[in-house]
Formats: sequence, C-alpha cells, structure tokens
Amino acid sequence: MSTFVIAAIGALASILANRGIAVFNDGLRPIMPEHIEGRMSKAEIASTSFAMGFGLVIGFGIPVSIGAAILLIHSILLGTDIIGTWVPRGAFSDIIAGLIGALYGVGLLTGLQWIVNIFQALPVNVFDAMGAISSPVIMAFAAFPALAVALQQGVKKGVITLAISGLVRVLIVRFSPLNIGNSSISLNPDGMAMLAGMIILLTFASREKSEEETGLAAIFSDRVARIKKNVWILAVMGALVAMGTALHILAGDPISLNLVKEMKYTDAAMAALARAIGFVPLVATTAITTGVYGPVGMTFIFAVALFANNPFIAAALGFVIIVAEVYLLSSIASFLDKFPGIRKSADSIRTAMSQLLEIALLVGGINAANQMIAGLGVFLVIGLYLLNEAAGRPIVRMAIGPVGAILVGIIVNILAAIGLYIPPAA
Repeated sequence: MSTFVIAAIGALASILANRGIAVFNDGLRPIMPEHIEGRMSKAEIASTSFAMGFGLVIGFGIPVSIGAAILLIHSILLGTDIIGTWVPRGAFSDIIAGLIGALYGVGLLTGLQWIVNIFQALPVNVFDAMGAISSPVIMAFAAFPALAVALQQGVKKGVITLAISGLVRVLIVRFSPLNIGNSSISLNPDGMAMLAGMIILLTFASREKSEEETGLAAIFSDRVARIKKNVWILAVMGALVAMGTALHILAGDPISLNLVKEMKYTDAAMAALARAIGFVPLVATTAITTGVYGPVGMTFIFAVALFANNPFIAAALGFVIIVAEVYLLSSIASFLDKFPGIRKSADSIRTAMSQLLEIALLVGGINAANQMIAGLGVFLVIGLYLLNEAAGRPIVRMAIGPVGAILVGIIVNILAAIGLYIPPAA
C-alpha cells in the first residue's frame, strides 16, 4: 500500500504542477501566473522551479528524511514541482508528468531505505549521527514565530513572543504529562511553544485593522474561481497525502516527522496543527492572488491524519478538509481584508522560517559531523560553509549543513578504509 500511495502522490502532484493547478513551493506559487497568463515561457518557469527547489530537496528534504527513514513532504513535492514544470505541455503531458512523478516517488521511498542500509553497512556506521541533523530544527522551530513578530512588529515584541514561548516550553517540560482523572495527556514542549508563538503572532497582527476593505476576494475573484474549478482533483491529492501521513511514510515538517519516528502520534499531530495555523495567511494569500493552490492546502491534512492514525479515515478527512479550505477562500479573503496585519504576516512567516532553517540545519550538520569524527567534522562543515559563501553561494545556505554532514560521513569511511582513522570502540 505504501508504494502505491507514494506513486499516486508523485504522479498527481506532477500533473497538478504541469497544469499550473497547484505547486508546493511557496516562493514559486506567486510566479506561476506569469507562465499561466503567457508572460513567462515554459523554459523560464522550469528553470525557476529547479533553481528554487533542487537545493531544498538535496539539502533539506532528503537529509532530514534519512535521519528518520520517513519522507519529509518537501522531498517529494518540491521534486514534483520541478517535474511538472519541466514536462512540455501537449497531448500526452499528463501521462508523461504522471509517469515520471510516480517513478520519482517510488524511487524516493525505496531509495531512502537503500541509502539507510548503505550508511548502516559502512565500516564506520554514520547513520545514527545523521539523526543529529534535524535535532536543532526540532528544538529551534518554535522560535520562528518570535522572529516573524520581530520582522513585522519590531524587535521588542519579538523578544516578548520569544520569552512567552520559552516559558510555555518550560512549563510543559515541568508539568507534562497532565493527569486529568484517569487520563494522562502528554504534550510536546516544542510543539506547544510553537503554538503559543503562533497565537501571539496572530494576536499582534490582528491589532492592525482596516477601515476600508480593498475587496481582495472581488479583485481576484477569477483566480479564486479557478481554484474552485479544480477542487475535486485537489481534494483527491489531499486524501492521498493524508493517507500517506497516517501510514507514517510521510510527514509535513521536521518536528512531527521525528515525533512520528518516536511513535508519539498525538504530539506529532499537535505540532502539525500549530504549524498549520501559521500557514493559513501564507497559503491563503498566495492562493487568492495567483489562482494556484498548494497540493497539501493549508497543511491541516497532516494534523488530522495523525489524529486519526488510520489511513482510510485520514483519506476521507483529508478530502473533506481540502474541499472546505477551497470553498472558504473567499471568506478568508474577506477576513484578511479586515485584518491586513495578518495578511502581511505571510511574508514575515516565510522569511522567518527560511532564516531559522538555515541556522538550525547548519548547527545540525556541525553536530552530526562532530559525532562522526570529533574536531575534523566541525572543521570540514564550517570550512565548506565559508567557502560556499566566498563562492557566492552556489549551494543554498539551507543545504550546507546537511550536505556537509553527508560528505563528512563519506570521508570518515574513506579515512577508515585507508587506515588514517580508527573509529572508537562501540
């Protein structure tokens, strides 16, 4: 079943990208109308998609997936964005895009296990150390709402947000699990800290109100109508992703991915829910203004799939949620009109998440490399980072830490093979 679901996700996502119905990359979505409306050629949109997505697949999606042996959704859907935009439009474009996308999805699923097996079979087993790549992301992710607040509302309010999020984390660590009667509720500290930060972000943003509505829904009514026209195929996509999430072969973010790995499904669902709340302004704004939706919608499907923890129930819920999201777009647009601060927060959220991931993945890569070979690992990853900066960043910052850690893992095994490194006794 897992292989079929991943193949179907890869195929359908590639078709959606090829038709310009939905793309996963939040940075690519605003550019898609330029191609759809004839102002950008197929070659231009394809090269843009590749430039924006390839580094994230190699440097973020796959390394994080390797560490948990669970596919981070970025690994597959950023790849299908590239596949869909590259396949030429024609009579057989859906078939070609779907076939390549299906093969890509299956290749990722089987290749991931293949890579894990290789790392485990090497003379120096560096697989366990790979898990350290995503550890800082899990712990630091809760800080991105504070950064988003600082970018939009000023550093003072950002500090307040960070302090409250940190306090929530401390309290959850101290008092979780919560015992209510005969029930015990265990809450993830990082997920709850992120949820608290998102609530504060939305509270600050909602204070900025508009007396005059811009008529966002009316201005972009044709583009909202375009999304509604494709609601049923988008709903099928949502059902497939929800099913894959409930099968524990997919995850929507690094925090929930690692919690699923630890079989903490409720905690993973809460973390996914907190992230989804923050993504509403971002996804809704880009969807309304471009007429292009995201294949996972506003990401609520990940949370409900984990709460359901049953692939068939999750599929039904995923279908319904995407339909509801699409038909609520006009209402969301009216709401964002009244609260322009929330609409503006979309850019702050995107920037904050990118900056946080750059730092967290670099730290994670350094930690992983140091576990593989103390001292030299840190030297090599930091050296690679500095050289990449000097060269004008041919590798995106986000990818340097994970790529560096993987290279160190290969180098360590080469050194061990030629006798220049003796691994410590287990």
